[in-house]
Amino acid sequence: MKKGILILACLLVSVVGFGQDKNKKMTFEVNGKCEMCKMRIEKAALGVPGVKYASWDIPTHQLSLVVDERKTNSMKVKSAIAEVGHDTKELKATQKAYDAVHPCCKYREDNTDDGASHQKEND
Repeated sequence: MKKGILILACLLVSVVGFGQDKNKKMTFEVNGKCEMCKMRIEKAALGVPGVKYASWDIPTHQLSLVVDERKTNSMKVKSAIAEVGHDTKELKATQKAYDAVHPCCKYREDNTDDGASHQKEND
């Protein structure tokens, strides 16, 4: 009887452990220049259902995410980012979306990091 309960308890723990493995960390490059870009990129990523965490690093251009794989994938996030005017290696923003970003955020013309000289965008 004790052995059966022990086996049942072990199975329950393993099922719960596998059920918790839904979150995935991922990182990919997103083009941008400054703090305003950072806010825009992170807001777009967090607007995708299933994205739990998003942080874009200005110097490296790396977007770090934690996502629920059952609800989203990297291409959905990249699509949302392209819609607000930022390029990734797989998806480029349309010219219309790119033209809508603030003039100082035009990374295609000038890919320098001048984040310290920009004010945050008010949405």
